[in-house]
Amino acid sequence: MAERRVRVRDLGIVIGIYPPGPHNAITDVAGVAVGHTTVHWGGVDLPPGQGPARTGVTAIWPHRDDLVRHPVAIGCFALSGTGEMTARSEIEELGRLNTPLVLTNTMGVGIAYDAVCRYLVERDPGVGAEEGPVIPLVAECDDSFLNDARGFHVTREHVYAALDGATTGPVAEGCVGAGTGMHCFQFKGGVGSSSRVLPAAAGGWTVGALVLTNFGRRHRLTVAGVPVGRYLPYSPEGNGLPPRDQGSGIVVVATDAPLDGRQLARLAKRAALGLGRTGSTGANGSGELLVAFSTTYRPGREPGVAAREVVESSAIDPLFEAAVDATEEAVLNALCTATTTVGRDGHVLHAIPLDRLRQILAAHGR
Repeated sequence: MAERRVRVRDLGIVIGIYPPGPHNAITDVAGVAVGHTTVHWGGVDLPPGQGPARTGVTAIWPHRDDLVRHPVAIGCFALSGTGEMTARSEIEELGRLNTPLVLTNTMGVGIAYDAVCRYLVERDPGVGAEEGPVIPLVAECDDSFLNDARGFHVTREHVYAALDGATTGPVAEGCVGAGTGMHCFQFKGGVGSSSRVLPAAAGGWTVGALVLTNFGRRHRLTVAGVPVGRYLPYSPEGNGLPPRDQGSGIVVVATDAPLDGRQLARLAKRAALGLGRTGSTGANGSGELLVAFSTTYRPGREPGVAAREVVESSAIDPLFEAAVDATEEAVLNALCTATTTVGRDGHVLHAIPLDRLRQILAAHGR
């Protein structure tokens, strides 16, 4: 019987001092919606270019209130840049985003970018006309250890389905959407999410994180400060190949705190500490790219001087702490909810054994 997969809090692990929101997910930030399209089909003996598909798309809407005309403030940070995230130059220059965010596999970036543009054009006569063009944010991780990357199995229809299917509420985690073929510390990984709600005295704001994991060496894996990776030996892999240890990670942080693009770049940078607490070293072959956006700070379009309230720098530390903790827990949720997956050429990524993880944590008093 397969081991029941759970989130890390179900193991009795609590990260940080701030409580999560009702769903413990990025969607606890009001207005944020997440959608997945999972592309999982085909046997492992298919020839290159014909399968199997172990991939997908994850879409994040900061809000659905005419995002083209009401962009959100956003900032970005690259912990390790061996990867791709489109729109970074505009984010760094203007600190704003007016499209949904889409996550997929490395060689699917082009089709996903094209699909978001077409999706918005088909639904808004102003896009590409009086509203000007859009520059979508599409970020990637490499799932080619399990997925037949030569087959280009992500299509425009998959991107449309993730955008249309995005909802508020609980977020599916593990081997779903863009996380279908991803790893995490040489176990099976995928998509994870978490959130934190600050007390009223610290602003009462919510911070949520969604991660796409595809990074980490087994011996570095750390759960709530416990070096559990040292106690988890490698399992034999298909065809005698070693499990993947590099391949990128994407972090998307959302908040309802009024932060501008400069402050959000600082918030994204702090979220990288959450990756580090799980054991990431920002490896040479890994692209750990992070963004943070605010749903309440809306950059204006009118000419003239804009005066908007933002969080004072002296009050931003609780937001930093919440972003670190939510990112750390989101990575662990991706790891604990993912299931063993067999992919191309018989390659295997095993799910982390939760019973053994419980034993290791208990032995360290956690």
